Amino acid sequence: MYGQKNLSKVYNSSKEILFDNHSKIVIMSDCHRGDGSYADNFSKNKNIYFAALSKYLNKGYIYIELGDGDELWENNNIDDIIDANLDTFCMLSEFYKRRRLYFIFGNHDMIKKEQKYVKENLCQFLGQTNQEYIKLFENIKVHEGLILKHKVTKEKIFLVHGHQVSFLDYKLWKLRRFLVGKLWKHLELFGINDPTSPAKNYSKRQLIDKRIIKWVKDNKQMIIAGHTHKPIFPEVDDIPYFNDGSCVHPTGITAIEISNGFISLVKWEVKSKTDGTLFVGREVISGPENLKEYFKLK
Repeated sequence: MYGQKNLSKVYNSSKEILFDNHSKIVIMSDCHRGDGSYADNFSKNKNIYFAALSKYLNKGYIYIELGDGDELWENNNIDDIIDANLDTFCMLSEFYKRRRLYFIFGNHDMIKKEQKYVKENLCQFLGQTNQEYIKLFENIKVHEGLILKHKVTKEKIFLVHGHQVSFLDYKLWKLRRFLVGKLWKHLELFGINDPTSPAKNYSKRQLIDKRIIKWVKDNKQMIIAGHTHKPIFPEVDDIPYFNDGSCVHPTGITAIEISNGFISLVKWEVKSKTDGTLFVGREVISGPENLKEYFKLK
């Protein structure tokens, strides 16, 4: 089954991040931050995302982005994305300054695997208003995968985008980037979706899930991924394959939280009070469940 060796290769070369039962970690993916144009799928949830980030920053969370943070298939210039979302990037930069931020690349921002690109485009940004450089992520490394390793139990959680199990998205990503940027970006405006995208094709999404689940079973290793945009939170006696969803859902964003030894799937969306005022609120969709229950796969 395609992708098994790819996942194993990433797992074996991934940086380990230590955590314990006092750690607070939020995992998001598939933000697809855009340039603010008509084709920007992130713009409708931009304020929700910013409000959620602000809460996580103030509450001491580590922020881990599981790929496709920036939409670099539809947009050639990341400066346009940063300029359209400068407040968000400054917030992410604050996480980084506090050593609480990690980036993983996905298929839509796979160009970030090249350290030269990262150094030239993510370390600093030339503000278009005052023409002064703003420091963002100096000396940052964007990873293909990460491993959360418990300090006491030594149990591990593998973090990866998930496109490694798709031949089109992993090996032919440059062709897919060309087709999305030149064709599907425009056809979507007329309601015609890209049939090769797991986020918009049910059969494709099922196949991605099936391949990742096989790797989890064969390697007896818990995994948290993104890529398909479909949130997954298994029962404690099921295969420990989690998916954090995306930040481009029609009505909000989803995330996975690990806090005080427990794991939850949450959604942030605009809610209303009885007096009619609106606010950005958090809702627990699944969990919280004790993490140790998912480490029993043998």
